[in-house]
Amino acid sequence: MDIRIGTQPQMGATYDDILGAAQAAERLGFDGFFVSDHVMGWRDPMESLPGPTDAWTTLAGLARETSTIRLGTLVTSANFRYPGLLAVQVAQVDQMSGGRIDFGLGAGWSEAEHRAYGLPFPVRRFDVLEEQLDVITGIWSTPLGERFSYDGEFYQLTECPAVPKPTQSNPPIIIGGKGPTRTPAVAARYADEFNGSYATLEETPRMFAAARAACEAIDRDPSTLVYSVMSSLGVGATAADRQRRAGYSGKSVDDLVETGVGGTPQQAIDRLAALAEAGVQRIYLQFPGFTDIDHLELIAAEVLPAARAL
Repeated sequence: MDIRIGTQPQMGATYDDILGAAQAAERLGFDGFFVSDHVMGWRDPMESLPGPTDAWTTLAGLARETSTIRLGTLVTSANFRYPGLLAVQVAQVDQMSGGRIDFGLGAGWSEAEHRAYGLPFPVRRFDVLEEQLDVITGIWSTPLGERFSYDGEFYQLTECPAVPKPTQSNPPIIIGGKGPTRTPAVAARYADEFNGSYATLEETPRMFAAARAACEAIDRDPSTLVYSVMSSLGVGATAADRQRRAGYSGKSVDDLVETGVGGTPQQAIDRLAALAEAGVQRIYLQFPGFTDIDHLELIAAEVLPAARAL
């Protein structure tokens, strides 16, 4: 199983906090380090100080201060940026990283967050998402020297130079969510990876089956998709560590053992094995204690070797 670390900086982290976690994840052998794209935390925002960090500004810094680990968003909100500019941003950060960017893009879901920062929250968010994917992939795939035009309902581009190009011909695209029909259909059309979000063990096979069926409906080989999930994280060698790390997510230890990757290292291994049995090929472990590097070190030493064999 491919093991990546996810973070939610809107819950209260500085760039230096995020950088320290990313460099530790790289040093310890994790496969990727990802950030969310939010501008407001779920608890009282005034308690989530110092406040959010912009996802693509942060990734640009990480791209220059790491060297091997894959980086990306889980996921960028399609409502936060115009797609033409976003195509430029992602391509440039991919260049800055030497071709290590995975590009997660989603429809956005928190209306309160959008309203707080004066960002649009369209009723037909999935239609906006699909047009963004059309525009971004169109810009990246336009041959050098040619121009890209697009006449959509939400976006119109005229004679776009379609540069810069990412180092990767097309950074891998991640589409995810629990929607039973629209999300799998969008993933089948555009994505390299389908992410089941915080799917339970019972939900996971059903969600992956929907994505596979959507691929088959358009004559795409379902095996060309990577199937992944996100999971809450809280592993500890001692009861005190387990309690403290569960608290980062506002959960109990029992909750994490039941629904996430938590408890003792062996319980974490058992959970990953069950997820692998359900079809999970890649997991994003949401690391909430930004400066608790001992947490990452424990997982790398006690969990990662067994996970590699799944």
